[in-house]
Amino acid sequence: MEKKKVAIICSNYAWTIFNFRMPLIKKLKERGYTVVVVTQFDGYEQLLGENVDQVESLFISRKGVNPFVDALTVLDFFRHLLIIKPSVLFLFTIKPVIYGSFVAKLLKVQTIATITGLGTSFIVDGFITRVVKFLYKNALSSVSTVFFQNIDDKSLFLTQGLVKPKACRLSPGSGVDLNKFACSELPVRGAITFLLVARMLWDKGVGEFVDAARVIKLKYPTTRFQLLGPLGVENHSFISRKYIDQWQEEGVIEYLGETDNVISYLKSACCIVLPSYREGTSRVLLEAAAMSRPLIATDVPGCREVIEDGVNGFLCGSRDYLSLSHKMEKMLLLPYETRRIMGKNGRKKVEQEFNQDVVCQLYFDAI
Repeated sequence: MEKKKVAIICSNYAWTIFNFRMPLIKKLKERGYTVVVVTQFDGYEQLLGENVDQVESLFISRKGVNPFVDALTVLDFFRHLLIIKPSVLFLFTIKPVIYGSFVAKLLKVQTIATITGLGTSFIVDGFITRVVKFLYKNALSSVSTVFFQNIDDKSLFLTQGLVKPKACRLSPGSGVDLNKFACSELPVRGAITFLLVARMLWDKGVGEFVDAARVIKLKYPTTRFQLLGPLGVENHSFISRKYIDQWQEEGVIEYLGETDNVISYLKSACCIVLPSYREGTSRVLLEAAAMSRPLIATDVPGCREVIEDGVNGFLCGSRDYLSLSHKMEKMLLLPYETRRIMGKNGRKKVEQEFNQDVVCQLYFDAI
């Protein structure tokens, strides 16, 4: 491999690369790069292998900060970078950004890191938060470019001295494929359906969604509330199966499981809801907006960038199920045509601000 034409794409799971980084991979290939993916295998490595030159397994744990386990991750990064000898390293998600940047710093590899979100450790301040901030500060000290997906995350890193100002850039999320997520008319018949698409984590506001659903069903019993996304996620904030089963037995929600075809579920929904405590830039809100769906989400970083309150959806208070239920009821009572116009406004916003081609160009400018 020629060093000047080799790019490594690294994230915590193969799934995230296949779903979020394929546009960048395709553009790199078009420009003559040999593309190597380094990630934890989860079943998507074979699909990735059909689109890149090489896929390598990364030893990594997404749970907490364990110095012994994470030391093995650092050693694995050394192994991959010494063998592959990339000219540019793209890092996504928390641990790859931190440990990959450490190793790249020692081996003098150009690194472009993307802060896709701050994770659970930044939501509740504590010892782990201080450790993670220390690691970020040291790891990012020599990274050539650090992309942030919202202004709040960028400001936090700058004010706390975790990154150098000259390295910072803003990116409008990971971009949306406007052809894949095409306009779709809102369902005309049947009960109003609110859909939450996310990993089943408390930090995604799943509990608030369920509590708000209870409130709405007392007044509008035919309204449907659906959850779509994986259970058993390796995260301190995971929701156990017993809660999902209890909510279904109660009749308050429908759990749809997980899917590789989110488009069909977005088409069937009348409104997409994300009461998350914090995001980088929410991918599902962008995809739903691209498909002309009105939105409801919390007024927090990563969500407020996608929603203009009253224009393409509503913003509600964070960790406040009563505020969420109020905005759900407001959406319920809107005439069909008003909700349809909201959806169209969302599509226009994505076209103007979140096109995947714009995001890819930002990365090439960084190179």
